[in-house]
Amino acid sequence: MLPFARITVIGLGLIGSSICRAVRAYMPTARVTGYDASAEVREIARRIDLCDDVTDTAGASVTDADLVILCVPVGAMGAVGAEIAADLPADAIVSDVGGSKASVLAALRAALPGVVIVPGHPVAGTEHCGPESGFASLFKGRWCILTPDDQTPEVATARLRAFWEIFGANVEEMSPEHHDIVLAVTSHVPHLIAYTIVGTASDIEDVTQSEVIKYSAGGFRDFTRIAASDPTMWRDVFLNNREAVLEIMQRLTEDLNAMQRAIRWGDGDALFAAFSRTRAIRRSIIEQGQDDAKPDFGRAH
Repeated sequence: MLPFARITVIGLGLIGSSICRAVRAYMPTARVTGYDASAEVREIARRIDLCDDVTDTAGASVTDADLVILCVPVGAMGAVGAEIAADLPADAIVSDVGGSKASVLAALRAALPGVVIVPGHPVAGTEHCGPESGFASLFKGRWCILTPDDQTPEVATARLRAFWEIFGANVEEMSPEHHDIVLAVTSHVPHLIAYTIVGTASDIEDVTQSEVIKYSAGGFRDFTRIAASDPTMWRDVFLNNREAVLEIMQRLTEDLNAMQRAIRWGDGDALFAAFSRTRAIRRSIIEQGQDDAKPDFGRAH
């Protein structure tokens, strides 16, 4: 038995469109309705037959839903919640896919009093965006983190777990606050570093843009992939998870200062020890199936 029969996806970018495709692929008897604030995106969604129905208002999209998933930037969650509040069925569960959780839960609680809310975060994606960029297998073998609080009924969390597991996701539960510090380390600050180093390269007057592109070795090339991510989404993540991000940035600054001292004073032992420790972490990531050990990350040449 499927955990949900009528699913609404609000926000039809990479994650939202992938959910729509996954519902069609793995839950073919369920009905999926889509909505996006952009008329152009709604038209594309209709043209590619992304959903069973695409509505022109957020309220109309949720009138018969038993699950509503908000796939919008985290800074817009509260506004979208308020937009659907009057039309939301009393027994519907609301979830989301945002990269920060404490702020999203607070915004949705304020906009949707009395509604069952199960915050979620599928840790999956690519640097591409838009309704044509999604694919049904995006979540297969990836983690989806659910962050219920003491107001969330256990049965609702169990239904969301079953929903994501149908797509092949590995589901983990943790508090919203713990999620935000973990993701600050594993995702948010790495993205901030990527945005910054790519910007730094473009600002160095003695290095031309053509040289930056021509001689992009693996490290810088991979930074540019991360830095190509959706700027609206990441702006909102940093603003809504600022405390955790700033805490990790402070730790990173201290560690960079230690590396700077080691290089300045020729302390090869300190550098070797640091690099050996981080190399072991990379091996652990491969062993847990989060990446593979193919040469050059499996790129075709």
